[in-house]
Amino acid sequence: MATVHEDVQNYYGQELQQSSDLKTDACCSKAKVPSFIKDILKKIHPEVVAKYYGCGLVFPPKLEDCRVLDLGSGSGRDVYILSSLVGEQGYVVGVDMTKEQLDVANLYIDYHTKQFGFSKGNVEFRLGKIEQLTDDSELKPNSFDVVVSNCVVNLSPDKKKVLQQVYEMLKPGGEFYFSDVYADQPVPEELRQNKILWGECLSGAICESDLVSGALDAGFTRPILITQQPIGVNNVDLQKLLGDIKFTSCTYRLFKNKSINDSNIYNSKLGTLVTYQTPIIHYENEFQFNDSIIFKLNGEAQYLDSDMTKMLFVSRYQNNFKFEEITDEKQIPALNNQKSSKEVSSGQSSGGCCGRQGTC
Repeated sequence: MATVHEDVQNYYGQELQQSSDLKTDACCSKAKVPSFIKDILKKIHPEVVAKYYGCGLVFPPKLEDCRVLDLGSGSGRDVYILSSLVGEQGYVVGVDMTKEQLDVANLYIDYHTKQFGFSKGNVEFRLGKIEQLTDDSELKPNSFDVVVSNCVVNLSPDKKKVLQQVYEMLKPGGEFYFSDVYADQPVPEELRQNKILWGECLSGAICESDLVSGALDAGFTRPILITQQPIGVNNVDLQKLLGDIKFTSCTYRLFKNKSINDSNIYNSKLGTLVTYQTPIIHYENEFQFNDSIIFKLNGEAQYLDSDMTKMLFVSRYQNNFKFEEITDEKQIPALNNQKSSKEVSSGQSSGGCCGRQGTC
């Protein structure tokens, strides 16, 4: 494990000096950036932006006043965006094991505090490994509302340990919202030993089924897919090495389970009809729960099966929704294009991230 960590530290601390040094677009997000995020990005220092390596957007709704932990925060771009979103009463902690990256991030704390008009800073950066969060006495278990990560979990040699550590850090009902790289088949060991492919976030990619099993084993709800995009490998030499392996950038959300024993809604066997009725800032018109369910404000109620109901009900989003228990199967509407939680997170939605059945 030490060798992998050292290789990643060297790649992101010495080999790469800015985003343009990357050899593939695995760590270059193609996601459509909302206007309110664009407005924040204009305030981020150019050096911080230049050293950004990410494959998605990791800014879930309803972050005001939240405590957020960013895994593999690098030079701090996402931390500073989150800083603006949580506001002066919120707090964001970035963890990274590469000193060179953290040096850049720490250099601009005061700069961004002034840019956002805060009277005091609301971020900090800590040197550490994402597999060892509980070893840091300043990171308290059950203390974060949200944990995010942007194209970093694939770089870890022990991804199950990362999931276990995230679970420890989150409050009950807390959300892990992260973008990462997934492969459509297991990556051969000889490719996993390639330092460039690992540093480019490719050979450390896992299949979606591994994410699902690891998350459930850790105690999370079943991961649900938010977005997915194909990844291009534009380097001819790397293409030859990778052969027919296809990679996808996917964003998932999963929640730390918590017990709610006195609610018929939570314990509903048949699911619920759910309406988005209290708007969230920046999401006043609609709320995307997964890749197939988008709630329109005060629009038609959407059917959620029992698992999906529990996910939404334990989350910080609960109070923004109206839940109507289904007590008779005849109340369940035709699902049309909606999918169950297992379909959404098992590669059956738009081909998923692990398209070859039985290969993962």
